[in-house]
Amino acid sequence: MKKYIIAGLLVWLPLAITIWVLLWLTGMMDGMFHGLLTALQTVLPVALGEALERLRHIPLLGAVVMVLILLGTGVFVTNIFGQWWLRQWDRMLSRIPIVKSIYSSVKQVSDTLFSSDGNAFREAVLVQYPHAGSWTIAFVTGRPSLEVAAHLPGEHVSLYVPTTPNPTSGFFLMMPRSAVHALHMSVDEALKYIISMGVVAPPPPAPPALPGGADPNRRG
Repeated sequence: MKKYIIAGLLVWLPLAITIWVLLWLTGMMDGMFHGLLTALQTVLPVALGEALERLRHIPLLGAVVMVLILLGTGVFVTNIFGQWWLRQWDRMLSRIPIVKSIYSSVKQVSDTLFSSDGNAFREAVLVQYPHAGSWTIAFVTGRPSLEVAAHLPGEHVSLYVPTTPNPTSGFFLMMPRSAVHALHMSVDEALKYIISMGVVAPPPPAPPALPGGADPNRRG
């Protein structure tokens, strides 16, 4: 019986977690949509406010509207006028006390992580952490700043060591380049390896191709 229960759990658990994540995302989008409706109801006439109230009860409307808003915003800010408007928006927020500290920090991190031109999380490496003889997977996020690098002997790299099974929390380290071992696995494969606590191992790297297209695994 235990064998069959575990087999059934392995079938339904990934589906249940997938549904839970999707429900969490749609719930978050619905909450943002309801907040937008509440803000509009405070400035619009009563008749329009009552019409907007009926939109709250349409299933998945909030998720659809928020996706369309994100899509429209992305299309808008990728043209010349949208980029000019975005610069003005950033300049305005950077002049507001308290807000400018939070906004500028979050924007700098998000631009670094999600920009296609950034180098964050582009390489998975193997390092000794938290002590010698204990190894873990980390991600190279860049190099120490000039002020910090001036106090470090030799070449160092900045690393992010995620925790498992939740990789959104972790530790920021600066280690000598010589103590960092590059891995062939991709960032996605390394994240799966970390989240699964080592259960889902990445595939072995493909052998180098031989001259003339010969198969390196062929014998004789």
